[in-house]
Amino acid sequence: MTDERRMPGTTADERTMLEGWLDFHRQTLAWKCEGLSDEQLRSASVEPSNLSLLGLVRHMADVERSWFRRVLADEDAPPLFFSEADPDGEFHLTEADTWERTREVWQAEIEAARANAARFALDDLTEGKHRRTGERFNLRWLYTHMIEEYARHNGHADLIRERIDGATGD
Repeated sequence: MTDERRMPGTTADERTMLEGWLDFHRQTLAWKCEGLSDEQLRSASVEPSNLSLLGLVRHMADVERSWFRRVLADEDAPPLFFSEADPDGEFHLTEADTWERTREVWQAEIEAARANAARFALDDLTEGKHRRTGERFNLRWLYTHMIEEYARHNGHADLIRERIDGATGD
């Protein structure tokens, strides 16, 4: 694994710092997937879990989509990999699910997230509401939540990657 992540500046303003840490964690998940075959990326962590690196990336594509498109910008953007019938669909992989396609979709959602976030100030409230609670959020909360979401799942990715080929790193 080649670590090409960029740490956020230590004296940046708040928005630059939040965006920097979010990008750092996005890069960390990509780094954990680097150099693995589709088969390795589909391999589950431990029984009975079906948690895999590919599933984590699919999950984060849907998380990016949910928060930055549906909640922040109030877009009609249905889930990509899960449904009412299969709420954990992002983790239910088949041989047809590839890193190339998954990475492409994930990166497209990240670009949409950046474009939507650029229209808002940190204290601006979301145009949409959370689908279950009806709450609105400011952009600062969304950034902080997304950093937490990636950091938690990057911990999972760390363990899965070590199980696959012994590679470790923070």
